[in-house]
Amino acid sequence: MAGNVNHDYHILEPDIWPLIGAFSALTFTSGMVLFMHEMANAWLVLGLGIAGLIATFFAWWANVVKEAERGDHTPVVQLHMRYGMILFIASEVMFFVGWFWSWFDFALFPNALTEVVGGVWPPAAIDEVLNPFDLPLINTLILLCSGTTVTWAHHCMLSGDREGVKKGLWLTILLGALFTCIQAYEYAVAPFAFGGNTYSSAFYMATGFHGFHVLVGTIFLIVCLARTYKGHFTPRQHFGFEAAAWYWHFVDVVWLFLFIVVYVWGGWGADFH
Repeated sequence: MAGNVNHDYHILEPDIWPLIGAFSALTFTSGMVLFMHEMANAWLVLGLGIAGLIATFFAWWANVVKEAERGDHTPVVQLHMRYGMILFIASEVMFFVGWFWSWFDFALFPNALTEVVGGVWPPAAIDEVLNPFDLPLINTLILLCSGTTVTWAHHCMLSGDREGVKKGLWLTILLGALFTCIQAYEYAVAPFAFGGNTYSSAFYMATGFHGFHVLVGTIFLIVCLARTYKGHFTPRQHFGFEAAAWYWHFVDVVWLFLFIVVYVWGGWGADFH
């Protein structure tokens, strides 16, 4: 039985949610294909897939929280979960490497795609770009501050200062929300739209996916804050919070590269908006 163990490993009980998640993912991707081809019932299939995925997230991760609270996450299990989180962040790093790779390829090696708009970077079709020392710089300072507040919360967690953890998480969440709002405004006033040339496509894909990661990280921290209020974490067992902090630092570092490469270097020599 799973409840009577004489080892340090966690043997999972049978669960239906991985199967539901797999079918939901299939439904979601099928809905996206239908939507892209403007076919009938696309929104219905897409909506069912999204609903299934959200339900899977809530139920599956709720089970993980329950397992942690009843002591299933032994030191050995926590170590392996740390390895898993490290590998996940490494995969996310490679995801962004792909976007940076395309950015440098377009910028340093003009090909048929870029030559049709002048063979220069930014392309001649881009009259002006965003000023990196305006909203992007403000967002950079916001994320750097959020990195310090989440680190403060982590140190409070290690010292058993639960009130300090709450304050640090609240500040980090608010800073993350502020970053998202400023980025949304930045997109609204940007002097170029998505698509039409390699610069705008690469810009929106790279910064847009980072913005999505900020949103995911903010939700991650909100869950940690809720769990803190429920008294779930202890100085010796708080991997959920630690994983969220790692993820947030990863988001911070990626943004620093985006700011330097996409905003500053990418707009070098162009007129600023």
